Amino acid sequence: MAFSDVSETLGSDRACGAVLLLGGLSGGLGVALSAMAAHVPGGELLSTAANMLLFHAPAFLALAALKGTGPRGVLAVAALALTIGLALFAGDITTRVMQGDRLFAMAAPLGGSLMILGWTAILVAGAARLMRRA
Repeated sequence: MAFSDVSETLGSDRACGAVLLLGGLSGGLGVALSAMAAHVPGGELLSTAANMLLFHAPAFLALAALKGTGPRGVLAVAALALTIGLALFAGDITTRVMQGDRLFAMAAPLGGSLMILGWTAILVAGAARLMRRA
């Protein structure tokens, strides 16, 4: 499947709904992990995972609202990178606290790097839009 096929698929109304779903899931899991953090040993680590989920929930909502903004497919790449990054980062931290083990070596740093990539894609979309209007 070519990149243009992926960007068309991720730019669809169905994908917009999926990104909204991710925003709700991220927010809900963030609240749940915040509550768990208050009651389990190692709660400070869970708070970090919860904060990342809660900080990114509005980003998913904004990405859904901004569908079609910026260069073709860039916001789709941002949503994908944020999704995978959050899953790896928060998943690794949560697994460490709840099971005493990691998802895999370097899962959290890889997840953090993917989140940075997602935010960079958002920056590129914004810069492209500013340049288009100039």
